[in-house]
Amino acid sequence: MYIRTKTLVYYSKRYGKYITVPKGYRSDGATGAFDIKDSNSWWVHDKLCDTGVFDDGTECTNFQASTILCDILKEEGRWFRRWSWWLPTFLFGGGKCRNQMI
Repeated sequence: MYIRTKTLVYYSKRYGKYITVPKGYRSDGATGAFDIKDSNSWWVHDKLCDTGVFDDGTECTNFQASTILCDILKEEGRWFRRWSWWLPTFLFGGGKCRNQMI
């Protein structure tokens, strides 16, 4: 279990939306995969999956949540994980984002 030590605000250029992961937020890390401790990807993805919405209250689809994870991994230069994590998060993850798959 990880606890966020400072607030993280991520802006998705692709969707034009903000996702805020507040200080004190808890996460299990990269569920079912090896954790990348210095990555913001799973923090943002977990927050989206837990709430199912962006900061402005609009719904986030499961496709969007997985794609944002992929975008962050790309920004961090994690090319292999970018693609190897997209499909499993879309097929098996998503939490509340699964209410709207695409």
